Amino acid sequence: MNKRPLYFDYAATTPVDERVIKVMVECLGFTGNFGNPASSSHAFGQQARQTVEHARRQVANLVGAEADQIVWTSGATESNNLALKGVAQARGVAGGHVITSQIEHKAVLDTARQLQDAGVAVTYLVPDADGLITAQAVSEAMREDTFLVSLMLVNNELGTVNDIAAIGDIVRARDALFHVDAAQGAGKVVIDLAQLPVDVMSFSAHKIYGPKGIGALYVGPRAQQRLHAQIHGGGHEGGLRSGTLATHQIAAMGVAFELAAQLFEDEKVIVAGLHERLLEQLSSIPGVRLNGSPSQRIPHTLSLTFAEGEFNSAALSHSIAFSATSACNSASNAPSHVLLALGHDTHSASRTIRLSLGRFTTAQDIDQAADLIKAACTSAPAFWQ
Repeated sequence: MNKRPLYFDYAATTPVDERVIKVMVECLGFTGNFGNPASSSHAFGQQARQTVEHARRQVANLVGAEADQIVWTSGATESNNLALKGVAQARGVAGGHVITSQIEHKAVLDTARQLQDAGVAVTYLVPDADGLITAQAVSEAMREDTFLVSLMLVNNELGTVNDIAAIGDIVRARDALFHVDAAQGAGKVVIDLAQLPVDVMSFSAHKIYGPKGIGALYVGPRAQQRLHAQIHGGGHEGGLRSGTLATHQIAAMGVAFELAAQLFEDEKVIVAGLHERLLEQLSSIPGVRLNGSPSQRIPHTLSLTFAEGEFNSAALSHSIAFSATSACNSASNAPSHVLLALGHDTHSASRTIRLSLGRFTTAQDIDQAADLIKAACTSAPAFWQ
């Protein structure tokens, strides 16, 4: 059997933690907790409902929310769609204005374009040189008819962290709603929705060592009467998201978020150390450049552009699992829209790789990856800037 490559694509997806798998499996099979959570008339359904509500509390606890503010979805993509389309439709009037940015995930960008097709004006903010969306940029873009601002907490390609507290204060002052895509931030940065001026926030289980196909949307007090459901049929989740709840996936997401809370401080230190170890070893490569802010970032994700030369990313892909862009761009073989927004051309974007670290990355992985990357950069000129 061929040896599997080193895994450096945690930003695309994380392996499910074995402790999460154990809880998930316990909800499968006739001897398991397989009941329909909506079947309140018998013990099978009641047990499933208890599991669902326990998981809801686990998710809420990690992000400083109340349990009844968490709405289950199929993932961050659905959460983003529910947030943007739901708020737009709930206004009950045509037009209006939404602010987002050029470096959002495609789940937000494509949804924003759908709103444009429906007559909503959309402003796509340009990131600064550090790959950040500033509070000043948001303030300058606000209009009288702005009803929603949608920005990510952590950029999925760069690892940069926006100052959502400062941005949220500006949005609140204008009585608009603030949606934050936190798929890449949960478990990596402190999130306290009891304090943050955020009205709607999206989460995904598979970015935090849970299974694919399950996510959640935080709906705060200011948004509860300003959000329309996008999936109908049964009135589940307070009428915001109909459909039979997937107990096994929800239970798994709950324990994944609980583990993230328990391991938060230790993992922050470990990943930061691995990040520095990798950058130190790659610093000997002439002309290598870290994209995005060197300080306002998570240590888990690095976007590196290499100088002109013989950087052979195709050969490297046999030994390291990494991304040239986000998974959504990879599917269409398109250059990274994030890098293009930062001023890269298609050529320099093609010399860029995203390496993302996680719970199971080891120092040995770092050392081996650094050696492989250096071997793939045999002739990069030192004068390149």
